[in-house]
Amino acid sequence: MDAFCRLSGLDPLWDWNRTWYTANPDLTQCFQNTVLVWVPCIYLWLLAPFYCLHLYCHDRGRIQMSCLCSSKMVLGFLLASFGFVEFFYILLERSQEIHQHMVFLLSPIIRSMTVILALCIIQLERMRGCRSSVFLFLFWVLAVVCSLVPLRAKIQLGFASDIVRYLAFFSYFTIQLAQLFLCCFADQPPVGKTVLEKVGRGECIPLPSKTSITRDSKMLVVKGYRTPLAAEDLWTLRKEDTSQQILSELHQDWTAECAKIQKTNRHRETKHQAQLLRKLQKEQSSGFFLLRALARKFGPYFLTGTLCIILHDCFMFAIPQVLSLLLAFMRDEDAPLWKGYFYATLMFLLSCLQSLFNHQYMYTCFTVGMRVKTAVMGLVYRKSLVINSAARRTCTVGEIVNLVSADTQKLMDFVVYFNAVWLAPIEIVLCLFFLWQHLGPSALAGIATVILIFPLNGFIAKKRSKLQVTIQMKFMDGRIRLMNEILNGIKILKFYAWEKAFLEQVLGYREKELEALKKSQILYSISIISFAMFGVYVMLDDRNVLDAQKVFVSMALINILKTPLSQLPFAISTSMQAMVSLRRLGKYLCSEELKVDNVSKSPLNGEDVVIDNGTFSWSADGPPCLKRINIHVPRGSLVAVVGHVGSGKSSLLSAMLGETEKRSGRVVVKGSVAYVPQQAWIQNATVQDNVIFGREKLKTWYHRVLEACALLPDLDILPAGDATEIGEKGLNLSGGQKQRVSLARAVYRTADVYLLDDPLSAVDAHVGQHIFDKVIGPKGVLRDKTRILVTHGMSFLPQADLILVMVDGAITESGSYQELLSRHGAFADFIHTFASTERKESAIQRGEETLSARNGFFITLTFGSSTFSRGDTNNSNLQNMEPMSEADQEQVPEDLGKLTVVDKARTGRVKLEMYKKYFKTISLAIIIPIVFLYAFQQGASLTYNYWLSMWADDPVVNGTQLDTDLKLTVFGALGFAQGIAIFGTTVAISLCGIIASRHLHMDLLNNVLHSPMSFFECTPSGNLLNRFAKEIDAIDCMVPDGLKMMLSYVFKLMEVCIIVMMATPFAAVIILPLAFLYAFVQSFYVATSCQLRRLEAVSRSPIYTHFNETVQGAGVIRAFGEQSRFILQANKRVDCNQTSYFPRFVATRWLAVNLEFVGNVVVLAAAILSVIGKNTLSPGIVGLAVSHSLQVTGILSWIVRSWTDVENNIVSVERVSEYGETAKEASWSIEGSSLPLAWPQRGTIEFQDYGLQYRKGLELALKGITLHIHEKEKVGIVGRTGAGKSSLALGIFRILEAAKGKIFVDGINIEDIGLHDLRSRITIIPQDPVLFSGSLRMNLDPFDTYTDEEVWSSLELAHLKNFVSNLPDKLNHECSEGGENLSLGQRQLVCLARALLRKTKILVLDEATAAVDLETDTLIQSTIRTQFEDCTVLTIAHRLNTIMDYTRVIVMDRGHISEMDSPANLIAQRGQFYRMCREAGLV
Repeated sequence: MDAFCRLSGLDPLWDWNRTWYTANPDLTQCFQNTVLVWVPCIYLWLLAPFYCLHLYCHDRGRIQMSCLCSSKMVLGFLLASFGFVEFFYILLERSQEIHQHMVFLLSPIIRSMTVILALCIIQLERMRGCRSSVFLFLFWVLAVVCSLVPLRAKIQLGFASDIVRYLAFFSYFTIQLAQLFLCCFADQPPVGKTVLEKVGRGECIPLPSKTSITRDSKMLVVKGYRTPLAAEDLWTLRKEDTSQQILSELHQDWTAECAKIQKTNRHRETKHQAQLLRKLQKEQSSGFFLLRALARKFGPYFLTGTLCIILHDCFMFAIPQVLSLLLAFMRDEDAPLWKGYFYATLMFLLSCLQSLFNHQYMYTCFTVGMRVKTAVMGLVYRKSLVINSAARRTCTVGEIVNLVSADTQKLMDFVVYFNAVWLAPIEIVLCLFFLWQHLGPSALAGIATVILIFPLNGFIAKKRSKLQVTIQMKFMDGRIRLMNEILNGIKILKFYAWEKAFLEQVLGYREKELEALKKSQILYSISIISFAMFGVYVMLDDRNVLDAQKVFVSMALINILKTPLSQLPFAISTSMQAMVSLRRLGKYLCSEELKVDNVSKSPLNGEDVVIDNGTFSWSADGPPCLKRINIHVPRGSLVAVVGHVGSGKSSLLSAMLGETEKRSGRVVVKGSVAYVPQQAWIQNATVQDNVIFGREKLKTWYHRVLEACALLPDLDILPAGDATEIGEKGLNLSGGQKQRVSLARAVYRTADVYLLDDPLSAVDAHVGQHIFDKVIGPKGVLRDKTRILVTHGMSFLPQADLILVMVDGAITESGSYQELLSRHGAFADFIHTFASTERKESAIQRGEETLSARNGFFITLTFGSSTFSRGDTNNSNLQNMEPMSEADQEQVPEDLGKLTVVDKARTGRVKLEMYKKYFKTISLAIIIPIVFLYAFQQGASLTYNYWLSMWADDPVVNGTQLDTDLKLTVFGALGFAQGIAIFGTTVAISLCGIIASRHLHMDLLNNVLHSPMSFFECTPSGNLLNRFAKEIDAIDCMVPDGLKMMLSYVFKLMEVCIIVMMATPFAAVIILPLAFLYAFVQSFYVATSCQLRRLEAVSRSPIYTHFNETVQGAGVIRAFGEQSRFILQANKRVDCNQTSYFPRFVATRWLAVNLEFVGNVVVLAAAILSVIGKNTLSPGIVGLAVSHSLQVTGILSWIVRSWTDVENNIVSVERVSEYGETAKEASWSIEGSSLPLAWPQRGTIEFQDYGLQYRKGLELALKGITLHIHEKEKVGIVGRTGAGKSSLALGIFRILEAAKGKIFVDGINIEDIGLHDLRSRITIIPQDPVLFSGSLRMNLDPFDTYTDEEVWSSLELAHLKNFVSNLPDKLNHECSEGGENLSLGQRQLVCLARALLRKTKILVLDEATAAVDLETDTLIQSTIRTQFEDCTVLTIAHRLNTIMDYTRVIVMDRGHISEMDSPANLIAQRGQFYRMCREAGLV
């Protein structure tokens, strides 16, 4: 190159005397005309092919030619023409000695060709829809920067040299600047895309860096400052961040991985290998396979972030070296000033680059973390739709919710900290290497300290990980699972007054969880290092001198060293937690799925369902639940399945759906299937949405279905008709209504095969008859379909084409009704016992008879909205029931049918009261000493550092410094005091956090359990679970950690400012405005960040609610083939959540870059002011000021991060406290109550003008009830659905408080006694049998008040003794969540056993025997008659035959008592009761 330059008559390429050893530095002409011209050109030519390939792969549409693009093209052509003009000018002027001007000839040509390439790229970007280009922006930045040196040279030379080239250069430079300026603006969006959509997706960022300084985030932050952000203000997600995009490929990959795991497990299974070991290996490998699948999908993008962090580290280590040069410059009196300014500027630039690359890395990590979260949530959700029943029983809904909340969070943390696991050791080694260079052998002391700290930190990390993962997470899982069950069974808890027992269980888990947390936090407090180093350095040899350069460069290195040393244990701990989470997720995602070949869909001749020699079980290694099943169901026939409780009726339907494990045989089901489960699964949606279930609404058919399923009268009662929202699990519907909605969903589907699991048990007898006639029977809307009906209703059997009798999982008899009777088998005996000849005859007649129109009209008048016409579907009466027109429907007020209260985000900054509330729970007496402890710690640190700077400035006498022993002692004492203070503050704040979270959790739990039933009906359980899981977790860990960090960094910042101002008082002029700027930026950000955090928290609840709902209704969703629709809904909810999460971390990066720039200005100010005051300042004080100012960037970003974390997580305190303001039910017990222990002794109940309403604003459900029930009286309560039967029971138990009037029990007004006193002294057997996970004994007697003998006695009376004694664990048999491992009938018998155990004077039966067969019903009724002979019994009955021998019957109608007398008298009166008995075939 030198020869090439010499040929053109220029100096050599590089000359140190011109560039460095001079008071006026400059670059050689050769360097200016070659390297500075060629660097931008080489950059563009080298990277252009890759960039063009990237553009080719990412087509976003075509952008029309705009003014911006035209301007860029015009300026580009001007630039290119300048080069060519210069080339020809030299050719013409120097044509004779052309070989001597090769440098001047080549450079303009290269430059022009490069500009032409840039113009081509501009056009290509326009064609591919890229609105702005980081690639070209960097090119123009390089070009402008490289032109600055020649510009300075040209200005110094003036016009004298060559006026034409002088003007040409200035014009060229101006156009380059213009191009750079234009590059800062985004072009218009591609054709057909809106600005909002494109900006929202962040696909093209129109500013210098694609890191996070986006214009979009700036706009968002400003908007969030002015007005509270709402969900509609947020950007839409980028396509690559959406669930659809992420999961489309990943799901296929994971399915392939799962297949591999199954394969390897099959190979491993040898006879001798222990089963436990195999299980462990499967869990380990499944976690590894999941990690591999995620790495394959997200690894390449993550590696770009890794490259950024490596570059960040290079800049980070360069800064102490520059500091060393600056301090050497301060010592050298002859050094020219420009070098000091050069070092100061270089430090500033390196700090800026370090910030930029760090935040690009963080941006990448958070983006990957967000995608991982989306991926894992999607995989878990998809898995929950295909998991088989055996695997489903091993994990509760609470645990699945924990997988998508806690475990996904652990994986997100892992993505951020994973690089620290391998980078931190490298950083530590590099720090120690540089320290060795500065300090020589004494650095070994530091190395020894590090070597000691490593195993100690490793041990602490391992201990903490064990505490957090195995212990704390285990108790948290248990607590969440229990909370989920409490919320699901809250009605039972309130009926039985069991809240305290469950409260104690939750608090038991909570105490163990907090104990683990406390131990973990105490372990997390240890680190001192620099004292050892400097002390040893001095002690090794008296000749060693501590000067400013050694001290403060080492200090800068030690400050760098602190980061990896503190990060490493955290990174290891996070990685270990993530591995546990990966194993948990892997285990769940690899659990057994339903086999596709369980049911085949092959065509059959004239048959719709065939099972040949089928044996089925619920799990692969469990006992068979169905044996030797042979069924052939002809197309269009009605098959009835009958049998005792637990005989396998529901299992048979499950086998047809493919839900059970097929051991042998073949199952064929032709065409589509519709399924009605025994326990209706209702979505938290409107009635209409539940019925049409994702299909298009066909108005006429929809109306016909509602009429056939007897739902029209119910819709009249509901506030907004079919637009009324149903609460979670159908909370605001009666059992019968839920079952009919479930049936309507199936009927609306028009499937080929209908599997109906006892849908008529939960409805009144006459409604059941109507549904059978209009839907299921030979004249119903499903008459041409194949129907398989599980039933306990004898009256329907004569009309069945085929009856299957089941006993112990086998079909013992099959045939038509008459065939089975003629065989005189067990079925015939059963029928003769339970059905009198008259009933059979009337049932057969009823199939044919219809009431006259006049009679039907009369019924309609009598019952009004609670009835239906008994005519055929085309009866003229139907015209009176015309559904609302579309126009009418639109006029229904939107909130009329609303039930659930959506989780709403509060707006604005977190109120000061929240902080007050948080600190009040800790108490002021503890907080004040902590603040003093922090102040003491920072004072010790300040003195310690100042002492060091004074030592460094000590004069050297005969090669040594004076009084080193004294200095060392003081130095050591200060270091020790600082260490003790750090440990003290850390432990104190952690313990305060635990005190606060214990109080807040206790308050939340008490508030929720003291809430009335109406609160649970309108609050989705997802909202409550979110509070107990995510929000409490944030209060446990995030708030104390944030406070700890914020306090330590605020005090540290004060220390740095004091030091910088001590060194250079003039710095105050710069520091104060920067402080104001900092506070201004901070206030902007915190308002936005806080609101985004709230929006994110609010959008998280629907995910959990949807997950919960899906897991419970997975069987129904599969049967209807609606998986893809539910997956789309889940995707939508997850995307909605990520829409608020993404701007939050982008805004954080925006803030951090801005603030670190502020910090870097402080570094620049400290360095430049030190250079200016070179003659008056000592190297020691300069070293102290500059090395401390270098920490400002880190300190500022940490203050903001921790402040924001605290503010964001105080939102959790706000959300947890919300339920303190909701309405509460009356107190559980009243102190000083004079209620006798044996109350009620007689069991008399008196209603005085009693009225009751479900919610304010709704009409009264009971109106003016006046009634006196005598001692030992047996009262039956009947009436059509919605007549107010169950409302009476709710009133007696004060589940709903009286709107007017009073109820007296044994002469005491129930309003005057505590709720638990009342509810524990009367008993109910509810309509929905609810069991909790735990032992059978706990389900019967949670307070352990009864002996085992009493429990066994109650089981014997409930006809469960044989079943329980055959169980391996007897009374300790573990019930799964919701008691799913018992049949519905068995659960109902467990509820009866509960009642028998309590044996109170008043018993309420709420349709309690609806789910059991007639024989068991008879047994139960006889038990009740004998065991509760001396009690008052109120029975809300569907089966009228059960109350025919009662002393009195009350007939309810629309909230009034319409008839009341003995059954015989009521029949004689021929009123409403008589008609109901006639419909039921009893008269």
